[in-house]
Amino acid sequence: MTIIVLNFKTYRESTGPEALRLAEICEDIARDYSVQMIVAPQTADIHAISREVKIPVYAQHVDGVGYGGFTGHVTAASIKAAGARGSLINHSERRIKLADMEASLSACRDLGLASIICTNNVATTRAAAALEPDYVAVEPPELIGSGIPVSKANPNVVSDSVSAVKKIAPRVGVLCGAGITHGEDLRSALDLGSEGVLLASGIIKAKDQRQALEDLVTGAK
Repeated sequence: MTIIVLNFKTYRESTGPEALRLAEICEDIARDYSVQMIVAPQTADIHAISREVKIPVYAQHVDGVGYGGFTGHVTAASIKAAGARGSLINHSERRIKLADMEASLSACRDLGLASIICTNNVATTRAAAALEPDYVAVEPPELIGSGIPVSKANPNVVSDSVSAVKKIAPRVGVLCGAGITHGEDLRSALDLGSEGVLLASGIIKAKDQRQALEDLVTGAK
């Protein structure tokens, strides 16, 4: 099943009540078009959304720390208690060091939370795959929010990342991110070997978010 992960970031259109509305749209799309939708709202919105929708809700970030004196950190225990089923790790807008990635991943794994490590090139993808998260999402940062899909601008980074991951950790899935907006972008990502996409602004900033998601999934058929 095609996987579509929608990162809500901190856009006005995906904060608070708008975040819940968008999550409900994603749930409708998952049901109507037989795709796996995952939403990643801001931490403060996880609880409200997870109570209202059945699709997986992920955090946008998690720190590799546990209980104790860690003011301002986001713990795996806290996002799980709020209803999250997993987390993004190392998004290009929340970049962390490799050792911190490992700690964040370990914290998720200890509590049965899924993980998506974001990477920006084949070398980073290879290093992330060695940690064996559930997914690696390849996103060249220069294309994020550009409207230019990585599957067209730099298809080799996707296909080479898929090849690298499968050689190191065959069970780790690969997602394609950056600039994904239209159905043809999703189709290209799948054709290059990815199992789905990680996207954000192309849907969230659309005038009609539901229509944008419908166009994405139907255009990929």
